[in-house]
Amino acid sequence: MDEQFDHLTTQLGQIEDLRAAAEVLEWDQETYMPDGAAEARAHQIGTLRTMAHELFTEDALGELLDALSDDARDLDPLSDEASLVRVTRRDYDKARRIPADLVGAIAAAVARGKQAWRTAREEDDFSIFAPHLERLIDLNIEKAEALGYDDRIYDALLDQYEPGMTTAEVEAVFDDLRPKLVDIVEAIAAQEAPPDDVLHRHYDADQQWDFGMQVLRDFGYDFERGRQDLSTHPFTTSFSVSDVRLTTRVNEQFLPAALFGTLHECGHGLYEQGIDPALDRTPLADGTSLGMHESQSRLWENLVGRSRAFWSHYYPTLQTTFPEQLGDVALDAFYRAINRVEPSLIRVEADEVTYNLHIMLRFELEQAMVEQRVAVDDLPALWNAKMDEYLGLRPETDAEGVLQDIHWSLGAIGYFPTYALGNLMSVQIFDAAREALPDLDAQIAEGRFADLHKWLRIHIYQYGRKLQAPDLLERVTSRSLSAEPWLAYVRQKYGALYDGLR
Repeated sequence: MDEQFDHLTTQLGQIEDLRAAAEVLEWDQETYMPDGAAEARAHQIGTLRTMAHELFTEDALGELLDALSDDARDLDPLSDEASLVRVTRRDYDKARRIPADLVGAIAAAVARGKQAWRTAREEDDFSIFAPHLERLIDLNIEKAEALGYDDRIYDALLDQYEPGMTTAEVEAVFDDLRPKLVDIVEAIAAQEAPPDDVLHRHYDADQQWDFGMQVLRDFGYDFERGRQDLSTHPFTTSFSVSDVRLTTRVNEQFLPAALFGTLHECGHGLYEQGIDPALDRTPLADGTSLGMHESQSRLWENLVGRSRAFWSHYYPTLQTTFPEQLGDVALDAFYRAINRVEPSLIRVEADEVTYNLHIMLRFELEQAMVEQRVAVDDLPALWNAKMDEYLGLRPETDAEGVLQDIHWSLGAIGYFPTYALGNLMSVQIFDAAREALPDLDAQIAEGRFADLHKWLRIHIYQYGRKLQAPDLLERVTSRSLSAEPWLAYVRQKYGALYDGLR
């Protein structure tokens, strides 16, 4: 088996190198590439993605996996060898269903779509992006049909991001969560919201950047194996375990945008940097699902970064950094401001309590588009109507409405539900960490994160894709996915901030 396994890892390494090269080009497109290079970049990325797909779907690779499968069954399921054969086989069977020309067409359409979305957002003109979105929806429908599904077409797309989960299962989770969440939102809305004008003062961009960079270092993000840059929409990408890139955006008139965007992306980055280096250049070197990935970004952003313990340590430094803006603002007032619950137009700036409503809206629209119940041209009006229904707000521009997220320009249909699933997972995992580290809150209050980072690396990060998300969650928390721990956290935290919530 050793010789055959070495042959497998060599082949997979070459394929992963091609994918990583495409991702470098995609990262550059979001950060430094001049606008005029968009068309050339679309061809470059399409070529690399097509080559990687063709290599991965060769008959010879399937024959090699067949030869290794029997031997792998006798190994520890969590061994590198058994895990690699199992996960690669699953990926291979899916990839074989998708024609190489479709892979290339999607990659090229995404490269063009991202550029069109950016222009449309800057000019507040949905019509610039609409034909690209139509193309991406058509390609996603074609992809879903090629992958196959038992019940609903959206299942095939959702499975790319949250393997094994169906549309009906997500709907069941949301249906359970929605009425309880609405009750909480209504109870909070009945009370006077704490002022947050302090967050809307002028904060120098360079000083915001420097403060965020220091927190990244304190959390344990390794700048020898990563970096942070600016982009229109914050994101994290990984070219290897030793090269993980973060981006953020800075708004000088709204402090939380860069601050919590940086903490959020750091959670993704810590996950990628924490994967066992032995898994590098294989399909195992990635998060097990986007829901699990999101659990880590939300854990570091919210459960750590919006906690009173965190700010008892960092607020004096922030005050020193911005004495004119914060010198006369007490810690309690600042803490209440950053945890203010109020419906907002922008998902990435939404508070913890209302955030999931943004996800439910997008989940419904995605299904309607791929089921061809909604025309793309009608999307802005439908978005605005649903925002009014869900959050009592109506965007005045498409830039703060239907054009605010990059995901559809990436062709990432089926992605959005994972944000809410990650929210739920984050609290279950953090509760388990608290149980293992009884003085965790005290450590956070002292600006010490090494034990939490180490615990997450051992129990979550190192496995990469060896375990699927439901199995990993049960292994770590001794229970399956549930909304109740998240609801309990919200009731406890916001019950202390708003009377009558408990």
